[in-house]
Amino acid sequence: MAKYTVAVAGATGYAGGEALRILAAHPAFEVTCVAGHSSVGDRLGRHMPHIPQLADLVVEDTTPEVLNGHDVIILALPHGASGALAAQLDPDAVVIDLGADHRLEERSAWDAYYGGDFYEHWAYGMPELIIGRDAEGGYVRQRGVLPGSRRIAGPGCNVTAVTLALQPAVAEGLVETTDIVADLVVGYSGAGKNLKRANLLAAEAFGSAVPYSVGGTHRHIPEILQNLAHAAGLTAADADRFTLGFTPILAPMSRGILASVSARLTDRGAAMSDADIHAIWERAYAGQEFMVVLPEGVLPATQNIIGSNAAHLQVVVDRKANRLLAFAAIDNLNRGTAGQAVQSLNIALGLPEDQGLTKIGVAP
Repeated sequence: MAKYTVAVAGATGYAGGEALRILAAHPAFEVTCVAGHSSVGDRLGRHMPHIPQLADLVVEDTTPEVLNGHDVIILALPHGASGALAAQLDPDAVVIDLGADHRLEERSAWDAYYGGDFYEHWAYGMPELIIGRDAEGGYVRQRGVLPGSRRIAGPGCNVTAVTLALQPAVAEGLVETTDIVADLVVGYSGAGKNLKRANLLAAEAFGSAVPYSVGGTHRHIPEILQNLAHAAGLTAADADRFTLGFTPILAPMSRGILASVSARLTDRGAAMSDADIHAIWERAYAGQEFMVVLPEGVLPATQNIIGSNAAHLQVVVDRKANRLLAFAAIDNLNRGTAGQAVQSLNIALGLPEDQGLTKIGVAP
């Protein structure tokens, strides 16, 4: 069987490395080019010894000339780095941006949280995202937008966890959208591979948890609000109808996100039984291969999803506080980044959606 050739830019970073790990075992893809910046000229095996199949590839410079000529191009670059580069890439190639440059639909949201040049919004690579209802009242999902797409924007990892946790409640009108609070425990790989600050040193991180990007400053906030607006059947321009208190907390683990999302119940939500609310999550994710709604009373744990493209989900009602609590556990590098990108790539190219991916985690 002929394989699609793949070039990966940012190949020696965490996101690029996870993409390579998945692609190395994928029957439909052949990684033929890896590109970087400070690692140019190195053999990939120096940076990614856990992927022996690709060890002899030499890291090339991240230029259009190097990346073009491949069927698929994956950009695992910092925000602001992929937009200008993408404009110079082959229009017939399938390009997936794992960074933020093509996620947001509204320029005002980009200006408020990122700044700099604003780039065109690409097809959003979260197949399970609810984006409206059909004539029969069933969910319309982002999956339907992806077949044939040549430009795909990979979602943020925190965004993925919060969206998957709460979107059934928003779609069904169970919660007040102006009273959403999300607290996330995040593994250190979510902060990137380069040393940025003292609390990324092992001596600072081990045995300690620390919040970051607090007070409404985290750049994933507008993307979460954009997704929740779509789940409610609205447009990205309506995202200001939602408010989100968002606090990520770095915890001493290499991978994983555990999102705890709460919101005040509407009258409709408060009138429903716990079992009926749990059944809404089961219906919302029925037939979604990588979405695992846990039995009532079983809470998500990050150790159960490490290395997989699965999301473990649960919903609980706090009657005394009149709040709905939604939980999601994901691997930030797999489901939150590279795995979700490969899933979207499969759909875009007409391959089986689950090809090369697993929902089996590594535990303990």
